[in-house]
Amino acid sequence: MKKIDYKKEFHSLYTPSTKSISIVEVPSMSYVLIDGKGDPNTVKEYGEAVEALYIVSYTIKFFYKKQKNGIDYTVLPLEGLWWVPNMEQFSSKKKEDWLWRMMIMQPEFVTAEVFKNAVEIVRQKKNPVALDKLTFGTYDEGKCAQILHVGPYSAEGPTIDRLHTFIAKQGYTRTGKHHEIYLNDPRKSASEKLKTIIRQPVVIK
Repeated sequence: MKKIDYKKEFHSLYTPSTKSISIVEVPSMSYVLIDGKGDPNTVKEYGEAVEALYIVSYTIKFFYKKQKNGIDYTVLPLEGLWWVPNMEQFSSKKKEDWLWRMMIMQPEFVTAEVFKNAVEIVRQKKNPVALDKLTFGTYDEGKCAQILHVGPYSAEGPTIDRLHTFIAKQGYTRTGKHHEIYLNDPRKSASEKLKTIIRQPVVIK
């Protein structure tokens, strides 16, 4: 059985430094996606969205693993895009205004048809509340600046400010949505050990 470790395949995208900010080119990738609004710490829709994402992503993984010439791979980390209509007003102090898109990257061989089949399998077995809100699509992020934050999500502010300062000093302009990639599970890790990639798409001024 073929085994793939996508964190190693895309090493530069998933192993940034905590000390230095890097510029990376993020290729177009396929994702299982779900959109929502509100403070992720208080709205129940957020937890429902993440639950549905993981269940379907693991169902897709096991579909490929069970094939005659199976492929085994590790399900990729949860990712989140966060924004407000006017990004100049984006603030961690007003999370109730946040719009979000939670997503899990899928290997290049995953098709829309496989996604639809996985949704139907999940519907018959568990049927999570947010299942029908899931979609399958691509996200093409392009050039980005990123850094690794270690610690509570609530303490990301200085890391984000450092990233934004670097972007401006390097002659870039921020574009697109604030992007976070959660490398470990907050239910199983102490808050001071949480690892989060902070990523921001950029363009030359």
